Amino acid sequence: MVETVPHPYLVPFDDSFRVAKAATAPANKPKKKHLKSRLEEVVKELGGLQRVLFAHDHHAILVVFQAMDSAGKDGTIRAVFSGVNPAGCQTFSFKQPNAEELDHDFLWRSARRLPERGRIGIFNRSYYEETLVVRVHPEYLINQHLPADVDLDNIWQHRFESIRDHELHLARNGVVILKFWLNISKGEQKKRFLARLDTPEKNWKFSPGDVRERGYWDDYMHAYEESLKATSRPWAPWYAIPADDKPYMRLTVAEIITQTLRRLDLRYPEVSTEERARFDQMRALLLAEDD
Repeated sequence: MVETVPHPYLVPFDDSFRVAKAATAPANKPKKKHLKSRLEEVVKELGGLQRVLFAHDHHAILVVFQAMDSAGKDGTIRAVFSGVNPAGCQTFSFKQPNAEELDHDFLWRSARRLPERGRIGIFNRSYYEETLVVRVHPEYLINQHLPADVDLDNIWQHRFESIRDHELHLARNGVVILKFWLNISKGEQKKRFLARLDTPEKNWKFSPGDVRERGYWDDYMHAYEESLKATSRPWAPWYAIPADDKPYMRLTVAEIITQTLRRLDLRYPEVSTEERARFDQMRALLLAEDD
């Protein structure tokens, strides 16, 4: 399994993580011009690494984004992966589950969307919704057709255990898992909601439910804290990324992904002596053709 990239925003692999201490803005923000130019460099490098990942065909990359509304998941995905070949990258957004999904276990719908070896899979929200929004709104469990003997007092701990086992299984089979919590402050979310309301071309992004969910802010922060500290592991680390500054957030995510790919020792497949001899024959045939 790939070695975890050490980073100031890495959620520890123990019980010490606290949301209240997690930064929502960088302590020393570089200039915007530097952030932009640096992101261009990292995006270009990521594109090159993705090509080798595809050719190497021994690993898949799963990038998970979780955040409160307006934290910038869509924009980050667009900016970070802008240089990646679309044929080697796939993005799935998990919204309210449909009837078929509710008739399966909570990991089923995301398991169907896992990336193949050689590809990058991006989850815009994920199975973690089952320990976040469903925990904040436990009434949603009614629609999940759970067996009568399910222990509702310990269901969240059981789901954490299922997630840890699931991610460990994936990691053992070549899936490199990176999980990003884009940590926006409540005040910054308010500013972005107002901007959506005041800008006609952004009105479509706004939903009245977004404001209602702000009333559960503390409940969500508790759910995030419990989820992250219970499931951040060396084979599937969480990074709590400050999200109040979008350029800084995007660059930080891009750098962590790129650093992780570098650690995979990716390489193009080597050609055997026999294959090289056949290539020489094909080259001779091509050169002998009449134009």
